[in-house]
Amino acid sequence: MLLARWVAGDGSKHWTLPGGGMDHGEDPYDTVIREAEEETGYTVEPSRLLGIDSLRRRYPRRLGATADFHGLRIVYEGRVTGGTLRPETDGSTDLAAWHPLESVPDLDRVGLVDIGLGLWRDRPADGRGGTVDHRTP
Repeated sequence: MLLARWVAGDGSKHWTLPGGGMDHGEDPYDTVIREAEEETGYTVEPSRLLGIDSLRRRYPRRLGATADFHGLRIVYEGRVTGGTLRPETDGSTDLAAWHPLESVPDLDRVGLVDIGLGLWRDRPADGRGGTVDHRTP
């Protein structure tokens, strides 16, 4: 499984699926291609939409305000078509690596990795995965 190591604001590092924010007006399919190249060095071809995960968090902001964050994480299966594995430069991740599926449960990872594995394994017709702790992106 290809993963990228995300560097949290507090400096901690956790493995995650390659991906990231969609630019305004960008098609999700194009976002997958762009983000995979940015974070891993690979050119990818999304081959199947696995599902969508809806994430909502509330957290404190400065001056007593509260942020109400809602994110949709669109999970694709894909195949590498070119490029060379390398880490991202000046981004939110610092390393990209292949991991055997059997070793993934032992990694310090974010919940999205388990969501992605569940969607890949179960291939739910409605594109919704099971319940996963969403405290970490």
